[in-house]
Amino acid sequence: MTDQHPPRRFTPMSQTATDYPVLLIDSDAPLNELHACASERLNAALAYLHLMACSNVSDYAEHDINTVANTARIMVQDVADVFTVIEKRGLDSPAVQ
Repeated sequence: MTDQHPPRRFTPMSQTATDYPVLLIDSDAPLNELHACASERLNAALAYLHLMACSNVSDYAEHDINTVANTARIMVQDVADVFTVIEKRGLDSPAVQ
């Protein structure tokens, strides 16, 4: 007997700091809300990276650059996780004719 579980409403976000997922995406949220969430984070990450690209690297310690890179990675990972939910919803829904 196969034990199949129905799709879960809440999709765990990627995390590296915890063993148990604490941040979740509501997979049933309206697509426009999921898109707005991903868009906000992506635009913030791009603006952040643009600011850092225009800064003089010699002004920052190695620790600062690691912090910048890690912050950008977390924001972009959030975007990727939300896009995964959006894509799954798009692929699982019946084709619109």
